[in-house]
Amino acid sequence: MDKINLNKKFGQFTEHWTPKIIGELNGQHIKLAKVKDELVWHSHANEDELFIVQKGTLYMDFRDKTVEVHEGEILVVPKGVEHLPRTNGEEVWLMLIEPISTQHTGDVVHEKTTNDQEWI
Repeated sequence: MDKINLNKKFGQFTEHWTPKIIGELNGQHIKLAKVKDELVWHSHANEDELFIVQKGTLYMDFRDKTVEVHEGEILVVPKGVEHLPRTNGEEVWLMLIEPISTQHTGDVVHEKTTNDQEWI
């Protein structure tokens, strides 16, 4: 039951699109990620995803629109909805809260897919 300093945790890694696990809550992983440019179109058949923007602006593309998520804002992507997370070239810091079973890019396998996420 120790507190977690998010800025210190973000300082422990530099990789983009490689979420790091910092906690577990009721069958959910709490993760931090640094992202830049774009990931890949994907969806999660059985899990919703919660994106909390800590720094920068995340652009979430959907097939019919783009949502800008600014620092201090959140976005929930419902299960089954295809999406493409991206930035405008800046590094964005995210906190993610999602079921432990959530695969990084759903059923899509891509060079940026990383399902073996480490604890920091």
